[in-house]
Amino acid sequence: MRKFNDGDTITVEPWRSAGFPVIMDCMVDRNAFDKIMQAGGYTTIRTGQAQDANAILIPKADADEAMDCASCIGCGACVAACKNGSAMLFVSSKVSQLALLPQGKVEAARRAKAMIARMDELGFGNCTNTRACEAVCPKCETIANIARLNREFIKAKLAD
Repeated sequence: MRKFNDGDTITVEPWRSAGFPVIMDCMVDRNAFDKIMQAGGYTTIRTGQAQDANAILIPKADADEAMDCASCIGCGACVAACKNGSAMLFVSSKVSQLALLPQGKVEAARRAKAMIARMDELGFGNCTNTRACEAVCPKCETIANIARLNREFIKAKLAD
């Protein structure tokens, strides 16, 4: 924590990202994350009841990594820390969460393209790999997810 002396001036500003427009004072509209999730952060295929879904064998390493990606809480700290106002860490965590599991692989190409297109449409910047997002993430998401998202996106574009 930083130390301040009595009488010091502290400037508090809202996050500066086109994707998070200022509502008033220090309040921003974070509905953009919901809109990105609506673009593809789900599976539409039937996976059956719990016992059917549990019958699909998933390597422990993949399951653990998918759970780590699912821990993203969508706080927006990554966007606030990024000099470009990029939401790539958030989007890549959500895409990776599903890309690592067999249930999510069916729609992986559509998901990656749709979520990145929606992120761009909402005015978020591009990732330049400064790792500022990774440094401030309260859930320790890594930029390895961004690399996975980029691979998913490139594979999807090449398949078109």
